[in-house]
Amino acid sequence: SMVGCSSFSINNNLSADSSLLIARNFDFYMGDEFAEDKLILFVKPSKGYAFTSYSWAGLTGVVSGMNEKGLTVTLNASKSDMPLKAKDPISLLAREILQYASTIKEAIAIAEKREVFVSESLLIGSAADKKSIIIEKSPQKQGVYDAGEDLVVCSNHYQSSTFLSDSINIKNIIYSDSKYRFDRMNELLEKKYPINIAKAIDVLRDMKGVNDEFIGYGNPKSLNQLIAHHSVVFKPYERLIWISTPPYQLGNFIAYNLDSVFSSPTKKVSIIDSLSFPSDKFLKTVDYKKYEIYKNIKQRIQKSIMLDLPFVLNNRNKEKFIKLNPNNYVTYMVLGEYCQKNKNYKEAITLYQKSLTNSVSSKDEENIIQSKIEFCQKELSKNE
Repeated sequence: SMVGCSSFSINNNLSADSSLLIARNFDFYMGDEFAEDKLILFVKPSKGYAFTSYSWAGLTGVVSGMNEKGLTVTLNASKSDMPLKAKDPISLLAREILQYASTIKEAIAIAEKREVFVSESLLIGSAADKKSIIIEKSPQKQGVYDAGEDLVVCSNHYQSSTFLSDSINIKNIIYSDSKYRFDRMNELLEKKYPINIAKAIDVLRDMKGVNDEFIGYGNPKSLNQLIAHHSVVFKPYERLIWISTPPYQLGNFIAYNLDSVFSSPTKKVSIIDSLSFPSDKFLKTVDYKKYEIYKNIKQRIQKSIMLDLPFVLNNRNKEKFIKLNPNNYVTYMVLGEYCQKNKNYKEAITLYQKSLTNSVSSKDEENIIQSKIEFCQKELSKNE
């Protein structure tokens, strides 16, 4: 999956200062080059409210943002039917909400007017309403999830009554990694209450699985999958936003105050150094260096498979590759695909089976690996 975002909202007794706090990982992966540069925009439109948006150059919509009224929007993708025609892009709807809504009621009304061609959850935080809700959109319908509590957690499946019996949503919960990340967020937050900015960032950067199981670096089950384009934390009452810096969301989190930005007579935008948070300690570890080497080799293997590029791995190099990230099922799956491509079906089966003994990201992924095993077994039987 190229999309596996996670977000949450904390309020009142669960928040360290009893005020609304919203945090999100934007795990949207389109290659390393795509994530190298980020862009934070501070927009004063001729109509509507001023707002800030954090994404990449060229995006005219919004995926993570907050306006001058303290209304926030973050997008989390969900599963839907294959779109058959173009409708409103969800990022443009998110921008419209930021530009023209100051309350949850206004945000819902704007969303109801638009038809979208993908399924998406929009986590809406509101300083005016002192709460957060989730607007759930699909090409066919819209639901609103209001937990009525101080905690709202959002991954990549729907929670409102509108979608409870929806077959696509039910399958998504069963077969994807969304529910697992949802459970991990709840588990971490419960351990860390009351939540402040530092603890929220720790949750976003977490690389372990449920019950603190180590499931390998880069596992899609992790909240921090080491692919994030960005992470953001909002404090709507104070109009404060913290944004992550590379690599992934492991660099410094730097802060801006929207009131200061939009009231500046010189239009100067300044980082609030006193509110910055340091980079993750993981960046200085041997494991991080090993993961970067691992990722580079993995990508070379995958390119060789997809594009028929020459790439040779002897047994010694395979073992070295495994030692770089031995707890991630993907390690063995990728090597299995390499062996399958080279018609070494017996070794491919062994590697696929080893992959299944680790924490596989989803039921869908398990089924894919099992189908690869069955293919290799059929190919072997042809030669017997």
